[in-house]
Amino acid sequence: MDFPSDLRYLPTHEWARVEGDRVTVGISDFAQDALGDIVYVELPALGRSVAANEVFCEVESTKSVSDIYAPVAGEIIEVNTELSDSPQKINDAPYGDGWICVIRAADLGEAQALLDADGYRKVVEEA
Repeated sequence: MDFPSDLRYLPTHEWARVEGDRVTVGISDFAQDALGDIVYVELPALGRSVAANEVFCEVESTKSVSDIYAPVAGEIIEVNTELSDSPQKINDAPYGDGWICVIRAADLGEAQALLDADGYRKVVEEA
């Protein structure tokens, strides 16, 4: 399992890459592995406001449907539309081409409060 140290994590298995006020969001390598083959992604709407820890989209796999939670409050400013035709990108590169969206964070303090790689590794080990 890969847990890049430059990312922040939610205990619900989302990751956040913080660059200024832009927070790119995806699901972790652990999550995509547990889900199995991803066959559909319900992308969030551009311009939508989200609250931290709010469900803002879903990922469907051959095993189940999983809610995806926002790591921070803010506005969806970009979505990975390539996932509509190629949802398997999440399986192939969860930290690369498999990103889901970008949120313009309302409060960067929320991002700093997320788990670091070591904290997330402990969550996974206890799962």
